[in-house]
Amino acid sequence: MADNFRIWIEINHHAAFRSGGWAYVVAEGSALTGAAGGERSGSAERIALAGLVEALKGVPPGARIDVLSASPSVIAAYRRLAAQGAAEPPSEDLELWAQLSTALKGRPARFAAAVTAPRTPTAFAAAWAELARDKTKTGAFRAAIPKTNLAKAGVPA
Repeated sequence: MADNFRIWIEINHHAAFRSGGWAYVVAEGSALTGAAGGERSGSAERIALAGLVEALKGVPPGARIDVLSASPSVIAAYRRLAAQGAAEPPSEDLELWAQLSTALKGRPARFAAAVTAPRTPTAFAAAWAELARDKTKTGAFRAAIPKTNLAKAGVPA
């Protein structure tokens, strides 16, 4: 039987400075992992793609994936990938599109919109994405979220 992974992912993009951060929490049963990162210059779509690629790196082949996000850029990226044959193919960030396509290949994935409510994994990821965006002022950033912090993420059992 395939494992079931739940991923909460959020981005925080500053349009004027084109800086952005992403953060995710991955739950496999009761095991939690997470990371935050970002880059100093990039579109909201690029930040969303980078976060999705990072979040999917540790997911084994054949695993079922539920991705929950309140970030429109995350949901839009999946919709664009799912409709690639019918829509205009991407012309930017081709390396990230290829990595995302490869990461999702052979894995049943469901993307759904989430509500950012206090003490939820979505709010937790959003706060870390904002922190990551602030850290990008000096350059690219990536760090694991400490286990002690993940314990407070509000992941439902």
